[in-house]
Amino acid sequence: MSASGPVQQAIASLPVPAEWTWEVVVRPRRRSLGIEVAPDGGVLFAVPAGADARAVADAVRSRLPRLAVEVRRRRERTAEPVKELVGGTGFAYLGRRHRLKVVPAGAARAVRLYRGWLELARQDTVEEGSRRIAEWYTERGDRWLAARAAPLATRIGVTATEVVARDIGHRWGACAIAGPITVHWAVMQLPPALVDLVLVHELCHMREPGHGPAFRREVRLALPGADERERWFAEEELRLWRGAVR
Repeated sequence: MSASGPVQQAIASLPVPAEWTWEVVVRPRRRSLGIEVAPDGGVLFAVPAGADARAVADAVRSRLPRLAVEVRRRRERTAEPVKELVGGTGFAYLGRRHRLKVVPAGAARAVRLYRGWLELARQDTVEEGSRRIAEWYTERGDRWLAARAAPLATRIGVTATEVVARDIGHRWGACAIAGPITVHWAVMQLPPALVDLVLVHELCHMREPGHGPAFRREVRLALPGADERERWFAEEELRLWRGAVR
């Protein structure tokens, strides 16, 4: 939904760098400002219906320094990883690397982790092979994330009705006000400590929708060493494969 003119104008009046690409959208289910940075550095300001333009501008102004760092980092990042679906190509699962083994078509399962190898039944196209591997990460993620999130949710004091792995574009996690929590299937390539970071981030949004000081406190209370994990995540996310093949 397009944003109202006053909100758009209020943000435009701020010292937002001229080279930034940004837009404002209204999301009626939101209760506070949300800011999303796309992989190419574009910025999306998501505001509740009927948001006060001055309050939104003040919130954006307070976050501009940190936002500038994130935009610059995204613009300087390397291109999205692309893989060849040939024997020996490396794929990570929960922080451990496995080499790909292409097996004859018609295998019992299209993809499986077997004796340290990630086996892929030969497909008609590399795109189909990519889809099959993404499905494998998704199925694994659905089971692993749900079990992992339960004790974290208890620690935070919330109840996650459902936790699933899906392709959610450039975001790594998403949370509706009453659930479910969705995690990008590509996150399953990360070590458990970093998957926990994504889960805690979204679970804390069930208590604090925004990214202000109260939200930061919730994350740090729920996850020891959260700041260090965030720096680690910033390095590792550049290596996450999201399905691009050649």
